[in-house]
Amino acid sequence: MTKYVCSVCGWVYDGEEPFEDLPDDYTCPMCSAPKSAFNEVCE
Repeated sequence: MTKYVCSVCGWVYDGEEPFEDLPDDYTCPMCSAPKSAFNEVCE
């Protein structure tokens, strides 16, 4: 399963909706970093 980690605060997105399908203006709920600040992590 692919997860995405915020490069600013380390918060992990592992929601049911695919990360690619989130809106471009999505921000980290912990630190408000933009979607572009997330890095893909394969488990």
